[in-house]
Amino acid sequence: MSDAIERDASEPERPEPAPADADAWSTACAEDLAAEKARRRAQYGPPPGSAAEELRKLVDAVSDKLSGLQSPLLGAVAQGAVQETVQQVVRQAKAAVEPVIERNPDVFDHLAAAGAELLAAYRSAVTGQEARWTRDDTATGAPDGSDRRDEGPGPGEHIDLD
Repeated sequence: MSDAIERDASEPERPEPAPADADAWSTACAEDLAAEKARRRAQYGPPPGSAAEELRKLVDAVSDKLSGLQSPLLGAVAQGAVQETVQQVVRQAKAAVEPVIERNPDVFDHLAAAGAELLAAYRSAVTGQEARWTRDDTATGAPDGSDRRDEGPGPGEHIDLD
């Protein structure tokens, strides 16, 4: 008998170990990320699109709303003329906006980000100013111990936007 046959008969056969996945960590991370995205989609719905897609949706929604408006003050003849004018304006606006969105979709993402930054800066400035207006001036006190709030409007104050 050969050695292979004798070895098989004397020892139980062991399964060959599976080759180690070189990217096991990245595979596990990708699976976890996909599961988390699916969970969030199920909980919160689909994520918002790019700013260009959102602008396109806004234009469509406004145009649909304007097209459906009817004024009870206008007669049937005037209503038809007004509605046709509104539809023409909506078509012209869509014709003007669509090419801009198609050519420059990234611009709208940048504008949205810039708008968010401006809003954050404004909130910061307003919050700081409101805190100065509403704090107790008697605790910090004017040098003579008087309450400046009773004196009426004073000179303008510098608002630091940094």
